[in-house]
Amino acid sequence: MKNILWKIKNFFYNNCHLAVLDEQKGRWYVKAEAKNIPYLKAENAGGRHILIKPDSKIEPYYLLADDINLSLLNRHHKSDDTIFKNGRMVVETSPGNYQVWIHSGRRLTLDEKRYWLKKLFSDPGADPHNRWGRAPGFRNRKMKHRTSSKQYPLARLIWVDWKNRAIIPEISLKTIRPKEDISHLPQGGVCHNHILSRTQYDKGDESATDFAYALALIRRGFSITETSHRILAQRQDWKNHKGTNKRENYLQRTISKAARIIANS
Repeated sequence: MKNILWKIKNFFYNNCHLAVLDEQKGRWYVKAEAKNIPYLKAENAGGRHILIKPDSKIEPYYLLADDINLSLLNRHHKSDDTIFKNGRMVVETSPGNYQVWIHSGRRLTLDEKRYWLKKLFSDPGADPHNRWGRAPGFRNRKMKHRTSSKQYPLARLIWVDWKNRAIIPEISLKTIRPKEDISHLPQGGVCHNHILSRTQYDKGDESATDFAYALALIRRGFSITETSHRILAQRQDWKNHKGTNKRENYLQRTISKAARIIANS
C-alpha cells in the first residue's frame, strides 16, 4: 500500500487529499501520508469509502472520467491494445469498471471538463466540480458489489503515468455552449436543464437510480421539493412503496441523504 500511495502522490505532484466517506455522517479529510494507512484500512474495513482528489490549486489540470467499462477504456484511453495514452492514472473500482484520471498539460475550465467528459461517456451524474475518485488499494464498499461470500472488491491501480501530460485540444465557448442551449435563468437563478432525465442514471435498481438522479439534480441546484417532483413524475414502478405516505417518506430519506453528501462535497 505504501508503494501505491507513493505512485499516487507522484501523479498529483504531492498535492492531493485522501478522505473517509461515511454515507450517513459525511466525509472528512486525511493527510496522504504512509502513517495514516492503518487508520484508513480500519475505516475501510468498518464499511466506509476511501477517496482521493488533487488539491484545489492543481485541480484545473486534472479530469476524472467515471464509470468507464473496458470497451470505453480501450477506445479512449489507449493508443493500442497494450499502451495507455499519456498522463493517465487508471483505477479498476470493481471488476470491469474503471475510473480514469487524466493529467492535462493545460488548465481546464469546468465547462471544458463537462464537455470532454460527455465525449468520453463518463457517468453523467459525476460532475467534475470538486470531484473525488476512489482510492486504489482499498475495498469498494458499495453494497451492490458485495459477493455471496460477503466480500467487497479491491480498487486496483492498473496504470499510472506521472512523467507525461495529456494534450487536450482547446475548444471555443460556442462549441461548449451551443446557441440553442443558452437560455435565461428562471426566477430564483437556478438553471433547470430540461434534458436531464432519470433514464440517464439507470442503475438496474429503482432505488439506486433514484439516488443517482437525486445527486445529479441537487448538484445542479435543484431544491429537495423540485427533486422529489421530478422523481415522482419520471419513475413508473412504485410497487415497493405503495401509498402516498410511504412514497413521501421514502423520497424524503433518499433526497435528504443525497443533499447531505452534496453539502459535504
